[in-house]
Amino acid sequence: MMRGLVGLAAAVVVFAALYVTGALLAPVAFALLVIAVVHPLLARLEAKLPKMVAVLGTLVITLAVVGAVSSVVVWGFSHVAAWVFQNASRFQRLYGEAAVWLEGHGFVLAGLWAEHFDVRWLLRLFQDLSGRLQGMASFLVFTFIYVLLGLLEVEAMKSQVMRLSRSGRAPFLAPALADIARKMQTYMAVRTLMSIATGAVVWAFTLTAGLELALAWGAIAFALNYIPFIGPFVATLLPTLFALAQFESWEMAVFVFVCLNVIQFLSGSYLEPRLAGKALAVSPVLVLFAVFFFAFLWGIAGAFIGVPILIAGLTLCAHHPDTRFVAELFSGRVATEEAGQA
Repeated sequence: MMRGLVGLAAAVVVFAALYVTGALLAPVAFALLVIAVVHPLLARLEAKLPKMVAVLGTLVITLAVVGAVSSVVVWGFSHVAAWVFQNASRFQRLYGEAAVWLEGHGFVLAGLWAEHFDVRWLLRLFQDLSGRLQGMASFLVFTFIYVLLGLLEVEAMKSQVMRLSRSGRAPFLAPALADIARKMQTYMAVRTLMSIATGAVVWAFTLTAGLELALAWGAIAFALNYIPFIGPFVATLLPTLFALAQFESWEMAVFVFVCLNVIQFLSGSYLEPRLAGKALAVSPVLVLFAVFFFAFLWGIAGAFIGVPILIAGLTLCAHHPDTRFVAELFSGRVATEEAGQA
């Protein structure tokens, strides 16, 4: 009982420390993910170029990719925000009609809410989101400083880990870190591929359906697909609301909502697990918790980095005999008779 209380108190202290030091730790966590993903590129460049040139080349390529993705995200949300400004009266009118219908069907508070509703809260929402996305520039600056320093120390760190493994003090560490790096590379490759595919399909669908800002919806779907569960839900809900405002038809809004959900389901629940394979199998409940938990701790960056941190933690547990049961428990796979006997 006492050990359990001590463990709970220690967990609370750790989580509080993570929350307070988020501005410091989030760039470090993000940098570790980037280093794990781009290390194969660094190794290839180092085989042909001096180390410093290879490191700088890797950093420039990484910056170009991250900068391009960030620009696409900011561009998409900025265009949607501009459309909201131009069509604010549509949302106000539609909300008023919905409130009247709800009040007529017994929802008394709907009319009171409609009297105080101001569509400017929606405008402020998009302004705040655009500001947060643009404010991530400072976060990325700190992140890539850590990336640069980390790339310079990769070989030194690798040699120290191998020394610990050979000495027997941490024999599981070297294979665990190598496994984590492979899983991070697989995770980001699959997530990027499916994000591109999802964004392209959403763009094609919204364009065919006649929904305005089709390219922006594709860009937003591409970006939000990096955040499991929450991202696809937002990428489905937003175009549905805008379809309702543009077409002023509940039938069209429902059609858009259903089609986008089918796209997201095929991408996230059918294609992605088959591409990722069993190596990245994690309980969906734990994935959702990781997204919410790290989003609470570190905001947008935490929502993005939460699942990689979860995968890394479970991989470490899987490589240590005392904690292997934790990885098995949250693998999301049905236990086999052989696994139970082992």
